[in-house]
Amino acid sequence: MHNTRKIMIRRLLSVTLLSLMVSSAFAGGYRVSMQGQRQLAMGHTGVAVIGNAETMFFNPAGMVYLEDKYSFSAGATALVADTKFQNEIYNWTNSTKNVGTPMYFYGSVKLNDWISAGLAVYTPYGSAVDWDKDWQGSHLVNNIDLKAFYFQPTVAFKLSDHFSFGGGPIYVNGSVEFNRNLTRSMTNEEGKRANVTIDAKNVHAWGYTAGFLVSLTEDFRMGLNYRSKIIMEAKDGDANFYDLPAFAQSTYGDTKFNANMPLPAELTVGMSYKMDKWLFAFDYNRTYWRAYDALVIDFEDAKIATSVNARNYKDSSTYRLGLQYTANDKLSLRAGWYYDESPVQQGFFAPETPRNDSRAYTGGFTYKFGKNFGVDVSLAYLHFSETNSSYDHFIEDGTPVSFGGTYLTSVFSAGLGLSYNF
Repeated sequence: MHNTRKIMIRRLLSVTLLSLMVSSAFAGGYRVSMQGQRQLAMGHTGVAVIGNAETMFFNPAGMVYLEDKYSFSAGATALVADTKFQNEIYNWTNSTKNVGTPMYFYGSVKLNDWISAGLAVYTPYGSAVDWDKDWQGSHLVNNIDLKAFYFQPTVAFKLSDHFSFGGGPIYVNGSVEFNRNLTRSMTNEEGKRANVTIDAKNVHAWGYTAGFLVSLTEDFRMGLNYRSKIIMEAKDGDANFYDLPAFAQSTYGDTKFNANMPLPAELTVGMSYKMDKWLFAFDYNRTYWRAYDALVIDFEDAKIATSVNARNYKDSSTYRLGLQYTANDKLSLRAGWYYDESPVQQGFFAPETPRNDSRAYTGGFTYKFGKNFGVDVSLAYLHFSETNSSYDHFIEDGTPVSFGGTYLTSVFSAGLGLSYNF
């Protein structure tokens, strides 16, 4: 019984903490690619685009080419993620619809003609998943709520009218709360399913970003931005058990854990070309998810062995296209598209991260009220390819249990931003 307890806790925490580090998308408690309304409207391109203070996220080297001494940009997005699940063999159906509100703030200042500095604050993690309680996959997840804030002080240097570089450290602080049932069938004397809640606060990490920008001509730019691997540190997290039957109350007890979780490095390269009133942009992003081959968890109780859980992610790519048309001094129109590959391989598809390859269609506009103040609007629709996949690594009574079916996810978002320059 003691060995069963150790196995259950190890598996439970490993599945939970996976949610902190999954890949770049919108649904399921993972990273949200909405770090600027203008650039989101252009397919989230931006590594070679000079627009407003949003460039601090996409390529900090671009700060030195902003026209005004002071540039500020802030915004928020409302997104609705809808995931449907079906297993035709057992006639299982379920769905989850969740709302997220990622936000951002950027501020930069030109210290002189060749140095700019600023601060970026954004929330690339901030969504939630809430399946029906005790649904068919409740032994993997009932609900999850993930929050994180990124703080990025940034500096950029212009070496000439044709070349600049910039970067800075990134500090991350966040939390995750997660609930799942202990097994597929365990109930207490009142018929309530035994479950556990995982709560990790003050999960923090340090990383860095660096970028280069080359202006080959006045209208043609090429850019590169690198974000380092970030090791998330969960310390003294709590695992609390509820609705345990009498026979299990002496076996399961609240515990604490520590875990280091690698967020992989990313490299983005791209180009932009301006022709009269038109601006074209292309970005290619490579995320080195192969670094996430396993999740390692250390327990406070020395009798419980360190848990090493295979994940076997693969590197993935995202291809982005963006278009902007400047109608006049007040109005700019934008549209974009991107294709995002999933890093999750067959047999590792879990319902707290119900994602697959996706295609996004984006659009929006900016309207300026005077020379200094502008309102930025974006709309986006993401369609995830339907997938019939499973998670094959849940252990019950010492035996691997597979859970899977067909998943179909779509996301709609609407965002509003404000820009002020002087």
